[in-house]
Amino acid sequence: MERSSGVLLHISSLPNKYGIGSFGEETVKFSEFLRSMGVKYWQTLPFGTVDSCNSPYKSFSAFAGNPMFIDLETLYKKGLLTLEELEDNMVSDPYVVDFEWLNKTRIELFRKAYGRIDDEYRKNILKFAKENRYWLYDFSLYMTIRDKNQNKEWYDWEDRNLKFHETEALKKFRAENIDEIMFYDFLQYEFFNQWQEIKSRINQKGIKIIGDIPIYVSLESSDVWGNSHLFDLDEDRKPKFISGVPPDYFSEEGQLWGNPLYNWKAMKKGRFSWWIKRLENALKIFDMVRIDHFRGFSDYWAVPSDAKTAKEGHWVEGPRMDFFNQVLKKIDRNSIIAEDLGDIDDNVRNLLKETGFPGMRVIQFGFSGDESIHLPHNYTKNTVVYTGTHDNNTILGWLWEANVNERNYALEYCNYEGNDWGKGGYYSQSCRAIIRTLWQSVADLVVVPIQDLCGFGSDTKMNKPGLAKGNWGYRITSDQLNQIDKSFVLKLNRLYGR
Repeated sequence: MERSSGVLLHISSLPNKYGIGSFGEETVKFSEFLRSMGVKYWQTLPFGTVDSCNSPYKSFSAFAGNPMFIDLETLYKKGLLTLEELEDNMVSDPYVVDFEWLNKTRIELFRKAYGRIDDEYRKNILKFAKENRYWLYDFSLYMTIRDKNQNKEWYDWEDRNLKFHETEALKKFRAENIDEIMFYDFLQYEFFNQWQEIKSRINQKGIKIIGDIPIYVSLESSDVWGNSHLFDLDEDRKPKFISGVPPDYFSEEGQLWGNPLYNWKAMKKGRFSWWIKRLENALKIFDMVRIDHFRGFSDYWAVPSDAKTAKEGHWVEGPRMDFFNQVLKKIDRNSIIAEDLGDIDDNVRNLLKETGFPGMRVIQFGFSGDESIHLPHNYTKNTVVYTGTHDNNTILGWLWEANVNERNYALEYCNYEGNDWGKGGYYSQSCRAIIRTLWQSVADLVVVPIQDLCGFGSDTKMNKPGLAKGNWGYRITSDQLNQIDKSFVLKLNRLYGR
């Protein structure tokens, strides 16, 4: 990995007139903004659909994209939307994604666009569907059956043959509902077509995209419904154990994620082909991918499905190098970043060393009083380091909420001797001192969330782990982006060879 810098901002957080960031010109403008600062990487969150809590880490498919990112003005230019429809979908609040409003209005708008496609467009959709049959066939079927069942989850469908993915029942349903199924093919075609065109323009500006892959998938997904043998389910296809992590920095009770666990024996029997296809699909979308919760490939926390808290779980040995030996036959080692945060032991460290992937460090974790691996003087070259991730507080918010000893340690460590650390505004000098310290480090890549470049407080956090509601809605405005001191970041990149 080259010595460089990056900025973390999800697509949904981009400025946009239509309620959520999309694959429109705002993405190109943001890449130009990054280039003007000498930044080479743009890191995002997962591109999949979101769940009822708006989390992109629990989607209806590990392969499908979030249709909310489809750019409305691009559809208008194609003649699929009217000017009046564009104007009707403009919103006045530029600071928050209104997921409730989007869920009520956006899919119906897309149905209008779908109703206007011509024969040539339909041929392009069919070609795309054929090329992506290995995941799209199940996904579009799944979403359509779900619509016909009043949005009930697949394990609650009344038709047992559809519920259990019986081939003949699926063929019959498909024949009877082909137009509705093709609507979901249309959404995925438009999602991937728009993104590939936009990404090409971003790459031409010298910016590479780092994506994010959650290690687990949702029980309420076409992946589990269509590939139940690859997951640790009972005869009724209910999870025996569910995912989570033991108590950690973010939660005293641990985190109960609730995803079904993998049947790694079945995965291995198939040479991990499902996972390899998943990674290959991700690397068609992104230039690099961060695998979330990498430690789950070493040992994973298995919690009984009826447990009240994650504390009731236990560690189970994961697939380790059996998995990555197969993956690395197909996937470029340099395209993967391992999220190795949390409860890390020698097994995880050894696995990371064997794979050769860069791990992660977060400076906020470094000042608890121990000789932490998250302190910059302990970084190694093959590492990606952050002021914080989407799960962390902002730098300013963290300084406000840290205890006195931790805060003083951090400010002294980062050579900040002023007295304005608690002042608001777009860029307090205390935030700059911490950012500069990361830029000076030996780590190959340093990434900073956009909120920290702005010097924003805790009210702009993307996610609060352990809380189901009120997350993922943060958006930045064009005015706020324009007030960032680009010369400061450009100077850091030049001064420290990034």
